[in-house]
Amino acid sequence: MWQSSPPGSIYDYIRVASFSIGPDGRIEQWSSRAAGLFGMGADKAVGMDPVDVFMPAALHTEGRRRIAEILDGKEWTGLVPFRMPGERAVHGLAEIYVMPSETARGERAALCIVVDVRALRHIETDLAASQAIFGQSPFGFVLFGTDLAVVRANQRFATVFGGRADDHRGRTVEDYLSAPEADRLTATLRRVLETGVSVTDLQLVGTAPGEPGSRHWSMNLYRVHSGSGRPVGVAGLATDVTRRHIAAREAASARRNLALLNEASARIGNSLDLETTARELLDVAVPGFCDLASVDLYQGLLTGDDAPPGSWDSLRQESVGGSAELRRVALASAVADALPEDDGESGTPRLGSVHRFAFNSPCAVALRTGRVEDVPGDDRGFVQSTLAVPMVAHDTVVGLVQFSRTKGSEPFGERDRGLATELAARAAVCIDNARLYRREHERALILQRSLLPPGDPVAAGLDIACRYLPGNTATEVGGDWFDVIELPGHRTALVVGDVMGRGLRAAVAMGELRTAVRTLALLDLEPAEVLAALDEVARGLGTPGGVTADGGSQWPSRAAHKSREADLSEVYLATCVYAVYDPVTRRCTFANAGHLPPAVVEPGKRARLLDVPPGMPLGVGGEPFEEVEIDLEEGSLLALYTDGLVESRDHPLDEGLDALRGALVEPERPVEELCDHVLTTLDTRHGEDDIALLMARIQGLPAEAVGDWRLPREPRSVGRARELARDRLLAWGLDDLVDTTELLVSELVTNALRYGEGEIRLRLLRDRTLVCEVWDAGLVQPRRRRARDTDEGGRGLQLVGLLSVGWGSRRTPRGKTVWFELALPDGEPAAELSIDQLLSMY
Repeated sequence: MWQSSPPGSIYDYIRVASFSIGPDGRIEQWSSRAAGLFGMGADKAVGMDPVDVFMPAALHTEGRRRIAEILDGKEWTGLVPFRMPGERAVHGLAEIYVMPSETARGERAALCIVVDVRALRHIETDLAASQAIFGQSPFGFVLFGTDLAVVRANQRFATVFGGRADDHRGRTVEDYLSAPEADRLTATLRRVLETGVSVTDLQLVGTAPGEPGSRHWSMNLYRVHSGSGRPVGVAGLATDVTRRHIAAREAASARRNLALLNEASARIGNSLDLETTARELLDVAVPGFCDLASVDLYQGLLTGDDAPPGSWDSLRQESVGGSAELRRVALASAVADALPEDDGESGTPRLGSVHRFAFNSPCAVALRTGRVEDVPGDDRGFVQSTLAVPMVAHDTVVGLVQFSRTKGSEPFGERDRGLATELAARAAVCIDNARLYRREHERALILQRSLLPPGDPVAAGLDIACRYLPGNTATEVGGDWFDVIELPGHRTALVVGDVMGRGLRAAVAMGELRTAVRTLALLDLEPAEVLAALDEVARGLGTPGGVTADGGSQWPSRAAHKSREADLSEVYLATCVYAVYDPVTRRCTFANAGHLPPAVVEPGKRARLLDVPPGMPLGVGGEPFEEVEIDLEEGSLLALYTDGLVESRDHPLDEGLDALRGALVEPERPVEELCDHVLTTLDTRHGEDDIALLMARIQGLPAEAVGDWRLPREPRSVGRARELARDRLLAWGLDDLVDTTELLVSELVTNALRYGEGEIRLRLLRDRTLVCEVWDAGLVQPRRRRARDTDEGGRGLQLVGLLSVGWGSRRTPRGKTVWFELALPDGEPAAELSIDQLLSMY
């Protein structure tokens, strides 16, 4: 049966040729392969003597002898050098196999088979090299046939997958890899076999027999051809890259962790709100680090307790009943059905719920020890691993964050534990800072609110409304302030000030200055004197240790000196307007320390700014302050304010002042509405600076509420003063106060006659209380003293102090004024002096 050999057979490689020799010793037949080997066609070779043509001359005799022996019926095999016809040089060495034959007539002939020894040597060398590369390679080498079955594998390949190299013949990729990986490799092998396009670094994952864990290989595939160019299979070179893959995975994990830490630095802590900071942590962690996460903070931390339950001492003292109460403040998930829906006893706490962890639970242990704990997966089965990480800041545990990964994700490793600890620590510091800030802010807010007048102040002859808006709605702490201070004689001091800067330092400085203003106002000093004394106080605040410019010290304590010296890197500067209004004369006396001028709207006129010399800010020192007296019409509107109302980065101050004058319209409207109208009309740029606004409508005391008399300097003026006071009180319907008023008026007028100078002036004022004032030109201030048992006098001022609500004296430009104040009767009988009060005068 004839069969056609495919191209690329072994004969193509070893160069085999054949020819026959006739009985005459000459070439009788010449094959095509002989023509290819010797380079001579049959038309020339037939009939020629092969010895003369192909053998060197030195071998002719031996050659003819061999030919004769062959023709006698003897076979012969040997190596014969040969040359190409027409050339002297020997070109090769042929192995010849000569077989005797007979012709059809019975004559002796020979059949010769020739093999080119050079081609055989090349084949042997190639086989040896191939065997060395294939067998000694440190990489797995495998040859797949056209049916994608293993044709040959080297020992390195067999070492990985077991057995001997020959045992792998006939196996397929399904014998080595899982179904998905096997399908992928099979498809790649087919593509290489069909297209001839090589594939490099094909990543495969599988398991080696007897070894735990997955192995990673990098495989290079190329098509193998026969000598004629026919594809005979696909060769594969496999390299174990498991370590490289692990290193690359660790490097990628390190890069990811570093990126997460960088992101955490940028995104966590942008807010001073506890819940917002917790949500920022989860925004970074999910899904970049885990699939599910939650944050629980101690309830005491959220309610503002000074001693958080997460301190180490308190954690050691927790009872066996479980952890302290925590509130779940943040929850995030990359899995749609992972968030809890209820808050059952066995369920996961939902967002906003208050709960406790069981004492022996991993979460409670993490809170007590401050170490990361592993939490077993829950009953629902989709959580693979969870890390319970305590949030520790400055040796204080503020809460717990839980990071979870679902099944299908890579479980947490040691590197992940370190990253989780770092993320929790960063968030804990921000949360602790927010806690400290909130505590200090609440204290500063309490301080500031305690220093501002409660509600709308009430003053004689004034209808007052005020507003305070902090420059930052998040802090609500600033350095602007206003105050309304009642002075003797139904007069009122109106104050508006602004400490440069904001925050707690500005609020503290404002409180100290406001306290100083109230103290100075009680001395009933003139406005310019008040600002001069206040300037000394401000300079003391801005000097380390409280030492003022003249060398005096307001801070005698060494400890106070050290603490303030460390905290005083800037000078306290403040502006202030101090005004004293007299409702009897409707006259207002102003003094200004670098502040914006007051605004006045008189009935039927446009608002104007009062020309009050601004002076220097408080704390600068060196310049006296001037006073300006202005008579205000009945119904006029007075506005004192800080620069936050009229000054902005977007427009100059003059435009803001013009806008203020334009907003002060319809002064007859209620002052409360006017305050709101001004704040809503002006472009205050709320958030840039604090705003304080104090508005007062002028309502002087009516003439019938004032009694004013001048008395000559003579003894009978005492009786006259009693008569005038009695008549006026009876006219006012204050019969219950007649006796007390007559007695006290007698004491004051008598003292004016005895110790004073010049004309005496008596004035009675009726408003919310009854005020009696006695004026004289003397400069000596009355002083209350305890009379000795043998003294016949000296008890008048003691009596005034016992019978009146309050009394005092103040200097005037032409002398002094002594006054007392009585409460108006409320229908109840007046309280009588006790025996102890009467005895106190003796």
